[in-house]
Amino acid sequence: MTDTQIVLKNEQATEQLARMLAASTQAGDALLLTGPLGAGKSVFARAFLRCFCKDDTLEVPSPTYTLVQTYQAPACTVSHFDLWRLGGPDELEELGWDDARDGVVLVEWPERLEDLTPPEALHIGFTVRADGVRKLHLHGWGDRLKGAALSASFPA
Repeated sequence: MTDTQIVLKNEQATEQLARMLAASTQAGDALLLTGPLGAGKSVFARAFLRCFCKDDTLEVPSPTYTLVQTYQAPACTVSHFDLWRLGGPDELEELGWDDARDGVVLVEWPERLEDLTPPEALHIGFTVRADGVRKLHLHGWGDRLKGAALSASFPA
């Protein structure tokens, strides 16, 4: 597994990272976003979805109340899950989790997946420093993550 830590100095940097990762994403991938409220997960998700779906004006509502929003991208279906209100992993079947795994899944609050957490997922942990700068810890994807040249694009 590859571990990378980067600093995102503003919202535009978060969007740039999302676009870079979208370019390396393929059917069957899972991106798991963790971090406190207001850490940048939704900004990342919106930029990722717009890039992967190749639609800069794509409406990306928060799936907080619906739990999942599905998008048809040119390459495959993308399902954006927000599991904040999920009662437990047994409810994922009702949301179409198994079918969604054939495409790309982007998951906020993935700790609620428990045993259903995809072992090959890219884990993206968001933290916010006292000065408001976001620090991300990325874990997974091995050579694909190395190939994205993230460290060079986001110097500390």
